[in-house]
Formats: sequence, structure tokens, C-alpha cells
Amino acid sequence: MKNINVYLAKVLNVPIEKVNMCSLHYEVKKIPKNQFLLQYGEICRHIFFVEKGLLKMYSIDKNGKEHIIQFAPESWLISDRSSLYFNEKSIYYIEAVEDTEVLFLHPDFFNKLVEQFPNSIERSDFLLQKHIRSLQNRINSLLGETAEERYMKFIKMYPDLLLRVPQWMIASYLGITPESLSRVRKELARKNFVPDNK
Repeated sequence: MKNINVYLAKVLNVPIEKVNMCSLHYEVKKIPKNQFLLQYGEICRHIFFVEKGLLKMYSIDKNGKEHIIQFAPESWLISDRSSLYFNEKSIYYIEAVEDTEVLFLHPDFFNKLVEQFPNSIERSDFLLQKHIRSLQNRINSLLGETAEERYMKFIKMYPDLLLRVPQWMIASYLGITPESLSRVRKELARKNFVPDNK
């Protein structure tokens, strides 16, 4: 469990010699590509940590169109927090984009962590605030930025996903059509093109 151990030690300040103790509070599962961890109408029971592979969370509108809310590659956390913490039926799906090794963290995982390792409380709170900030920025981006600006932010946030997911998924995340994304990419390629003067 290399990635979770690094995450616990470096991100949450758990002493490196004690990270294995945290395995009492999670379960490891291998999720095949296209298998669901959560579906519409279910109650989310876990926080998911991606050890290896890739997950996506999305909703489906009344016309059957998929809207991707988040990708979760290696060392990312993903969950429907409204469902998990308020016991509400989920309006989202969480699905494996690739064959994925996932740690199912119990809902009180971070509370248990703080009980055992009090120094992790500041980091845990910081991560929550960082997540909230990210959601706010994403809403603002979808409401007020151009497709090109959104695409550039996507590349910055998910630098290794361009070769791992199809173009339609990126377009879904950006809130644009695949055709619009194709135009954005062509325009960026044109802007960055340096003519050969030899």
C-alpha cells in the first residue's frame, strides 16, 4: 500500500513507523473497469482512496447526458459527502474508469486518525478546507470562464489524464461538447505552433 502510506505520512503527519496501524480502518478491494462503487439512489457508506487506477464521479440528467463532477487518479480521495454524512440517497455514480485498487475508508476514518495521532488534526482540517475551496473554484470556473481557460485548469489539475481518458469524458468534466473541446485543442495547438524558418 505504497500510496496510502505516503499520503498518511506526508499529508496527514502520521509517524511513518505507525502508518500500518491505520489499515484497521480501511478495506482494500480491486474494482474492475466499468464497475460501480456507488450508484444513483444508494447511500454512500465509504470514502474511497485510489491506490492504483482511476475513478470518476458523475450525474446523469433527465436527457441521459453524463456530467462528470470529479476524477480520482492515484492518491486521490472521492466520495459523495452529502450521502455519506447526511445519510441521503446519492444523486451520483462513482465508477472505475480503469481496473482500480481502492481503499474503502470507514466514515470515521479521519476521526480515528486524530484520536490516535493528534498532530494530524490540523492537516485533516486543512484538507477539508482545501476541498471546499476546490469545489468553489470549480463552480466559478463553470459559470464564468471560457472553455479554453477550463481546459488549461484541467491540465494543471489532472496532468496525466489526457492519455488515460477519452475526449468525451474530458468534455463532460469541462461542461462542453466534444466538438468544442476539439476546437479548443486545435486553437491551443495553433497558438503554440512555432514555424520552422530554416
